[in-house]
Amino acid sequence: MANQNNGANLGFEEKLWKAADKMRNNMDAAEYKHVVLGLIFLKYISDAFSERYEKLKSEKSKGADPEDPDEYRQDNIFWVPKEARWEFLQNSAKQPIIGKIIDDAMDAIERDNPSLKAVLPKNYARPALDKQRLGELIDLIGTIGLGDKESKSKDILGRVYEYFLGQFADAEGKKGGQFYTPRCIVRLLVEMIEPYKGRVFDPCCGSGGMFVQSEKFVQAHGGRIGDVSLYGQESNQTTWRLCKMNLALRAIDSTFVKWNNEGSFLHDEHKDLKSDFILANPPFNDSDWKGEMLKEDVRWKLYGTPPTGNANYAWVQHFIHHLSPTGFAGFVLANGSMSSNTSGEGDIRKKIIQADIVDCMVALPSQLFYNTMIPACLWFISRDKSNHKFRNRKGEILFIDARKMGAMIDRRHRELTEEDVAKIASVYHAWRGEAGKYEDVLGFCKSVKMDDIEKHGFILTPGRYVGAEEEEEDEELFEEKMKRLTSQLAEQMKEGQKLDAEIKKNLESIGFKI
Repeated sequence: MANQNNGANLGFEEKLWKAADKMRNNMDAAEYKHVVLGLIFLKYISDAFSERYEKLKSEKSKGADPEDPDEYRQDNIFWVPKEARWEFLQNSAKQPIIGKIIDDAMDAIERDNPSLKAVLPKNYARPALDKQRLGELIDLIGTIGLGDKESKSKDILGRVYEYFLGQFADAEGKKGGQFYTPRCIVRLLVEMIEPYKGRVFDPCCGSGGMFVQSEKFVQAHGGRIGDVSLYGQESNQTTWRLCKMNLALRAIDSTFVKWNNEGSFLHDEHKDLKSDFILANPPFNDSDWKGEMLKEDVRWKLYGTPPTGNANYAWVQHFIHHLSPTGFAGFVLANGSMSSNTSGEGDIRKKIIQADIVDCMVALPSQLFYNTMIPACLWFISRDKSNHKFRNRKGEILFIDARKMGAMIDRRHRELTEEDVAKIASVYHAWRGEAGKYEDVLGFCKSVKMDDIEKHGFILTPGRYVGAEEEEEDEELFEEKMKRLTSQLAEQMKEGQKLDAEIKKNLESIGFKI
């Protein structure tokens, strides 16, 4: 069984989680999440501020002013007023009014940093929150260096934050999936569509994992933060706050990551956006998406009105609507989306396939998600399959069956390994003509022509097309095999009798007769 790491691999993050979780006592994980992550964020911006403060102090003779907020903002560092600095909070940790002190600190940071307005949690003074445990939590978080230069280069806070998000998602069970997509799935989506440069959109962005991984991808391939512009929308305000903090602590611009409680269907915050890349994990089979209020919506004009009882094809069409003429989308959906024919979904899927914009389908292993046991798949849409960047893929779809991949990280959860992610992504890249030579592999991947898909009733389930994996033929005849196995068994039984006699003899020698 693989070690559980949720993608952080820091060595101390699990110990830190266990200590923080111990302090949770009887508090609900959904509530405690904001207590812990808010403090981690506060520690980070305070560390980054302090490092810059000391540098400016040493440069006073050159005209630097450590008390000038603009000295920090020009370097993309948040200005932290005195009453919000970690040293002040740490010194106040044992006071019974520590909750109010933290709330005031959060207010002060929001006041002086407009980009954080209405983002930070500010309910630490509530009576239900044990102030002694809160003080202990401050002491615990105070032991980690988070925002200094060395820690930032290792993305220590980002990785701790990500690890904690995953652990809270696990603790919250079903509700956890509303704000967290497992990191291995996010990595696979990003590695496959390669968002090097341009506009990246996630209209159900949760805590921002798709954005973070996109920026990591850009940096890993020699680009810079800022090579991609991020656009997002989230309907849950507390989740949106987690996202804004997640991006802020990595100095990622989240100006266009918006919140409203009506959601992307009823109140699209980016109506006119045509994005280069879409990465998303929308709610599976959502039956309460207010479809009855949107029957004549422009987004359904090309492929058909989605059923009011299931939002899967509303999401698919929302994504397509927001793609630029050469844009790519990669998103997670329930397996039913590949084959459902109920309430007109089959007709919508048929029209999307006939429009020749489905590029690749991936069937995922079970048990990857925290919030659902529903089997899932990945869809990849390309608005222009004759796109000059890759080979002409018109009239073809690549099917990948990854259901047997992944390793169990505990009794309930599976994770795709780095090797799995690399294997799936490299097959897709070879198929679209980027690198290496593509070949169909029985039981794993197959490039299928449109005629074959039509013969199968426009069903997109990879298992229909890739075939069964070849098993090695056993050339040994049955009679010969049985002779060999019974002979081996006889030898082993004889050896067992010898060992029994030896044990009996040894026991008798010390006075225990059998």
